[in-house]
Formats: sequence, C-alpha cells, structure tokens
Amino acid sequence: MQFRTLLKCIAASVFVASTLAVSDTSSQPYVEGFFNKSKSGHTNNWAVLVCTSRFWFNYRHIANTLSMYRTVKRLGIPDSNIIMMLADDVACNSRNIFPATVYNNRDRHLDLYGENVEVDYRGYEVTVENFIRLLTGRVAKETPRSKRLLTDDQSNILVYMTGHGGENFLKFQDAEEISAYDLGDAFQQMYEKKRYNEILFMIDTCQANTMYTKIHSPNILATGSSKLKESSYSHHDDPDIGVAVIDRFTYYVLELLEKVDMQSKATLKDLFDTYNYNLLQSTAGVRSDLFNRPLDQVLLTDFFGNVQNVELTEPKERSSSVAEDDDMTEEAEPTILESQKENNSQAIQQSQQQQQQQPQDHTFEIGDSSQSQTWRYAAFVTLSIVLGGVLVACSTVV
Repeated sequence: MQFRTLLKCIAASVFVASTLAVSDTSSQPYVEGFFNKSKSGHTNNWAVLVCTSRFWFNYRHIANTLSMYRTVKRLGIPDSNIIMMLADDVACNSRNIFPATVYNNRDRHLDLYGENVEVDYRGYEVTVENFIRLLTGRVAKETPRSKRLLTDDQSNILVYMTGHGGENFLKFQDAEEISAYDLGDAFQQMYEKKRYNEILFMIDTCQANTMYTKIHSPNILATGSSKLKESSYSHHDDPDIGVAVIDRFTYYVLELLEKVDMQSKATLKDLFDTYNYNLLQSTAGVRSDLFNRPLDQVLLTDFFGNVQNVELTEPKERSSSVAEDDDMTEEAEPTILESQKENNSQAIQQSQQQQQQQPQDHTFEIGDSSQSQTWRYAAFVTLSIVLGGVLVACSTVV
C-alpha cells in the first residue's frame, strides 16, 4: 500500500510540474515580444524636412515640405521629433490671395498651414551651415531644444529635401549650395557619433539622384526624383494662385502614403514599385547598397511613422567612492520610450521628453528560454518527488 501511495504521489507531482512548465513556456514569446525592439532595432523616429527655396514662384517647394510634415504627423511622429526648415513663408506673401494658407491641390480642400504647424528654422535661418550643424549636432550652446536633432544610435531618421538643384548640388535660397560631398560627410559624422540607427534620405529636385552618390556610411537608404541630366517637374498649378502647387515626385509618394496608417504593413518596396516614368516624367532612383535589410521587410512606418515599443533599462552600478554617492542618487529611473497617437498631443510631448534621456548602460534582456525552461522543469520534478516521499514517510509514522 505504501509503495502504491508513493507512486501515486510521484505521478501527481510530475503532472503538476509538467503543467506549470508548459504554461510558463507558452507565455515566454509574449514576454519577449513585449520587451523586444522593432525589427529594425530602433526605438524612436525623427524627421528632418527641408525646403531650400525662396520666392513666390517656388510655392510648390513649400507645399511639398508641408505635405510631408502633415503625413509624418498623421502617422505618429510628434512635433518634438520633427525639424522643419522653410526658406520662405508663402502663407504671408502679399501675392497670396488666400492669406495664411498653403495648398497642394487646386481644389484647395486641405490647408497645409493650419493651426498646428511648427516651423523650427525659417527664412534666412535656412542655410547650409545650419543644416549641417543640425545633422551633426554641432550647434551653439544657446540653441533651443526645438532646433536640435536629439537622436541616438536607436533613432530612425527621415531626411526629406526639396528645392532647385543640379549635378551633385542643391541650392539654398539661390545664395549658396550644398554639395553631395558635404551631405556625405555630414552623414559620416553622424555615423561616427552614433546619431542614427537607419536613415532614409529622400530628395525631390532636378538631377536628384546625384546627391546620394557620395554617401558611404552604412545603414542609409536613399531615393531621388530624377537621374543625372534630368529635370524634375511640377504636377499641376492653381490658376487662382498663379503658380504650381506641388511637384510630381512628391505628389505620387504622398498618393501612396495617404493610404497608410500606423498599423499598416506596407513596405518601402511597395513605395518604390510605384515609381513610374510616365507619371513622374523623370527617372526616380533608389540606392540600397548601404542598407542592410531587404526592402520588402522595411515598413513604411519605420521611417514615416513612429514606433510603439517599450525598453527597460537598469540603473548604473553604484561607485564605491563616497564622493560619487550623491550623484548616483540622482540617477534616472528606467526610461519608457513609447509614442502616443496624434490626437493626444500633450501625452506625446511628455513621452518624447522622456525619450530624450540617454539610455543607461545595462539593458534588460531575456535569457535563453530553452535552457531556463529545462532547468525549471527538472527543479519542479525533483521537488515533487521529495515532497511525495515526505508525505508517505509521515503517513507511515502516523
């Protein structure tokens, strides 16, 4: 009888241990999925949107930039993570018969200027020097946070530029130029300073594709509106305003992006596949040799949207030096990097302020699940057998 009782106890214990182990194993993917970063390895998104043209007849370039601004905001990137440079303010131009407005369509259904537009660099602040300083982080100490690109090695950055250009250069306000060499050097400095995880460089100008030929830094994907010796063209004009209101390349990019939301699975390959010479009247280009992910696995929201991931970090190890004790007490708590939707602007700003804090040295990681589950299962079984033997021994004594 005692032997049979012992066997029953052991069998019951093994069953309980197996159930607990299997249950814990099945929950492991959910835990890992919650804490893991996105597939691209980034935890935050930024956008740098640049219009380099002045004067009323370049109305379309301002509309291009404001259209892209509206799109990235709609897809979740908050103003705190958008740097917009507009070389002219056509909304207040005396020739504008619709004051304080900018439209990208002759039907004028959507005012791009609106009430919630934040221009960070305007007018004569839009210079080659300021643009390069912005990218490389070499700004003056008194520069406000709204004019700083506060990125790190986990930031995905969209850099969009539009204006008048030529072979290996882009004009700034008809007064100076940025060359393809300048741009390549700025990106190299960003790489050396660990200021990005991945960059999508998009440019809409004449001979645009020549502007990314001098880039040699890794994890940069580039696309442009026209090849060498080709012009980029406007899409249509507004007879009442009297000028073209948007460029062809930007128009057709936005046509696809308007169908995308924050949960979309559309990829950059889907976007690049829409490039059509008959529509663009120019040869759009893509350079992906520096990029380390297949384009059909890169979501549009990896650059045009905002991630919604969580990262937990552990505090730095306390120093044994008494002099450093006070400093260590001021250590930041684990930072939560989490974006919010556009309709809650106040929550977005608070979240992105937390995001600016530098992550601590030791990142929480989940260990080898297969190894830990094996040891856990063995521990359950051993403990069950021991408890079963103790129960039988006690019943015999009684």
